[in-house]
Amino acid sequence: MFRVLGIDPGLTATGYGIIEVDGRRHSVVESGTVRSGKGDLGVRLRRINDALLDVIGRCGPEAAAVEDIFHHKNARSALMLGQARGAAILAAAAAGLPVFEYSALQVKQAVVGYGKAEKQQVQKMLPSLMTMTEEPDSADAADALAVAFCHAGHAVTARARRCALPAGARRGRR
Repeated sequence: MFRVLGIDPGLTATGYGIIEVDGRRHSVVESGTVRSGKGDLGVRLRRINDALLDVIGRCGPEAAAVEDIFHHKNARSALMLGQARGAAILAAAAAGLPVFEYSALQVKQAVVGYGKAEKQQVQKMLPSLMTMTEEPDSADAADALAVAFCHAGHAVTARARRCALPAGARRGRR
């Protein structure tokens, strides 16, 4: 059993979702949205960082997965997203978590089975893939749960591959 923190970064709204993985069973531990408000950029980035550190401390994930930046038409928007993403990655790294990155295409493929699925399709699939006591509070939180689910699938596959290797091969020997 292990826990994964999924993060959908954004300067205005950063979604987060913690899932617990027990074999093929996925359960939502907590999800939510960090709203950074308006005003000074440094203060807003600190709110994102502090809120995620609080979630990490409360829920104890063993890894963090972050959605990668997709192409923006507006360079300023891309820069702001990158800064929010940096604050989120810093929170995970400061807590000692390994950080994994997944493209939107990889996340959609993992959740829906089609990398070019619509955002709404991803959100509709989540309740059938994991146990949730309540709906995510925003599309950002739902996206973060999808990122966590994507990583969980990759992590389970990687663990299975390591277990299938002969003992010497697991330590890098041939």
